[in-house]
Amino acid sequence: MRILPATAVATLSAALLVAPSPASAGGSHAPALGPTATGYGGAVSTVDPTATAVGLDVLRHGGNAVDAAVAAAATLGVTEPFSAGIGGGGFFVYYDARKRSVSTIDGRETGPATMRETHFIDPADGQPYEFAEARVSGLSVGAPGTLATWQAATRKWGTKSLASLLQPAARVADRGFTVDATFRQQIADNAAAFGQFGSTAELYLPNGAPPAVGSTQRNPDLADTYRLIARQGIDVLYEGAVARDIVRTVQHPPVADDPIGAWQYPIRPGTLTLDDLKRYELRFPAPTRSKFRDLTVYGMSTPSSGGVAVSEALNILETAGLSRQDVTRALHYYLEASALSFADRNRYVGAYTPQRILDKLVSDAWARQRACQINPRAALTKPVPPGDINATGCTPATVGKPVEQGKSTTNLTVADRWGNIVEYTFTIEQTGGNAMVVPGRGFLLNNELTDFNFTGTQGTAPDPNLPGPGKRPRSSMSPTIVLQDGKPFLALGSPGGATIITTVLQILVNRVILGMSLPEAMAAPRASQRNTAGIQAEPAFRTTYGPALTALGHTFGADTPELGAATAIEFTRHGGLIASAEPTRRGGGAAGVVHPRR
Repeated sequence: MRILPATAVATLSAALLVAPSPASAGGSHAPALGPTATGYGGAVSTVDPTATAVGLDVLRHGGNAVDAAVAAAATLGVTEPFSAGIGGGGFFVYYDARKRSVSTIDGRETGPATMRETHFIDPADGQPYEFAEARVSGLSVGAPGTLATWQAATRKWGTKSLASLLQPAARVADRGFTVDATFRQQIADNAAAFGQFGSTAELYLPNGAPPAVGSTQRNPDLADTYRLIARQGIDVLYEGAVARDIVRTVQHPPVADDPIGAWQYPIRPGTLTLDDLKRYELRFPAPTRSKFRDLTVYGMSTPSSGGVAVSEALNILETAGLSRQDVTRALHYYLEASALSFADRNRYVGAYTPQRILDKLVSDAWARQRACQINPRAALTKPVPPGDINATGCTPATVGKPVEQGKSTTNLTVADRWGNIVEYTFTIEQTGGNAMVVPGRGFLLNNELTDFNFTGTQGTAPDPNLPGPGKRPRSSMSPTIVLQDGKPFLALGSPGGATIITTVLQILVNRVILGMSLPEAMAAPRASQRNTAGIQAEPAFRTTYGPALTALGHTFGADTPELGAATAIEFTRHGGLIASAEPTRRGGGAAGVVHPRR
C-alpha cells in the first residue's frame, strides 16, 4: 500500500475521530507511516496506512493494545476486504504485561453440522471438486469467528466498547479510500469469479471493470453493517438479520442475471444454517510454548498448525549450533527444518490432535529425533517422511503428500504504553474469499472450508485434516510473541497461506541467528520449503543464495514474486519500540509509533 506523509496522517486522524488529540491533529508530532518507525508510547504495524493510523489514534486517546488492534482490524475489513473481514476468522494472541502471561483466542471458522468427510466429493462421479469450483460456492463457507473474536477480546482485555471501536472503520467505509495498484490488481485477478454475483460486481466491478487506480472506493453497506452491529450487538450477525442474509447467500448464491465474464463451473449452494451460526463458539486454548536459546516462543495451538510447526523447526535449528558467520549453513538447516516440520504437521496436526502429541512435537527430544536426519553437507530428498510419533530414534513413518492452502490473509501487530501486545492474524482464506458479497451488507464471505483436505493425504494412516461436522479446518496462521528473560522481545506474524509458517520462521532466523536488525530481517529475500521437491523462492533469494544451496543438493522450483506480508514490533531498552512492516511486498506496509521521541 501507499505511504502516507505526516500531514496526511494528521488529516486522516482528525477525520476518523470525534475529538482528535493534539498529537493526531497535525504538526510535527504526527509520525509518517512508512515500513519502519521507532519511538515510544505504543506502536502499530499493519499492511495498510489507514488501518495503522486508526490504531495509533486509539492508542493516543488512551486505548490499550487490544482496543487499537480491534479498531485497526475493523478498518482492514474496509481497506483490505479481499484478505479479511467480518465474514472470516482468525487467531488472536495477547500478552498481558501486568500478569506477564500469554493468552489466545481461536476465532477460526467452523464447518456446518451437516459436514462429512465427503463434503468436497462430487456425488456425480465420486471425485473431489476442482479447487475453484469448491471455493466459489456455498460449500466453502464456514461460520465466521472474526466478530466474536473482537467482542471477546475487548470484553476480556480491552478498555473501550466494541461499538465505539467500529466507528472509525464505518467512517472510512462511508468516506472511502483511494484505490491503489494492489487493490485494483486483486479485483482484476478475481474478476471472473466476482462477475458471477450481482452484489459483488456492483461493489467491485463498477461499469463491468475493476476501479481505476486513484479512484475512491466506498462501501456504504459495510458502514451501515458496522453501525447496526454497534447498536444491536454481535448477535445480529449470529442469529439476527445479518445472520439470515449470510445463510440466504450460502444456500442461494446471488448469481447475477447477467454475469460479467464466463465461469466454467456450476455455482453450488452450501448447507450452513442459522443454527450453525447461533451455535458458533470461540475457543481459548493455551498457546504453544517452546524455548529457543534464551527466548521463549509463544504461538497458536490447533486448529492452527503454525505454533507447532514454528516451534518444532526452531528446536531442530537449535541442535545445529548455528551462527551468523556461516549464512549458507544456517539457510541449509532452515530449509531442512522447514521440510521436516511440514512433514510432521501434515501427518499429525489437525483440529482434534491430542495434546500429548502436540507437546511431543514441540519438545527438544522430538527435535533431536528429527534433526538426526539432517546431513550438514547434503540436502535431504524431498518430500521427507514424517517422524514416527511412537518411536524414539530416527524412524520415519509413512510419506504424506504436500498440502497447499490459499494465500490471502492479513496480520497486525500492536503494543501499548503499558507493555501489552496483540499479534493477530485473520483471513477469509483465498484472495476474495468465496467471491460472494452478502447483498446489502458489504462484506465477502470466507472460503475457509477449502482448507480441509478434500481426500486423505496420508496413505493408510488417518488424515487429521479431513472435513467433519462442526470441525475447524487446519490453518497455517502463526501469530507469534517472543519473550527474552521473561520480557517482550519480538512480536510478529504474516499472511501467505502455508508460507506463513516459513515466513515467520525465516524472519526469526534472520533476526536471531543471522543477527540482522528487524527491518533487515523483514526486507531480506525469502524462500519457503514446505516438504516439496522444489523450494519456492523470491528471485533475489535465488540469485543471492541459490548457487551455494544448489551445491548442497537443494532444488528450486519456479520463482515467486513475493512471499508473505509480515508485520512486527521489537521491544528495546527503556521502553523503546521498533515497528516494522514490509517495505515493498503487497505494495508496502505501514508502521507507526505514538511518540517518535520521548
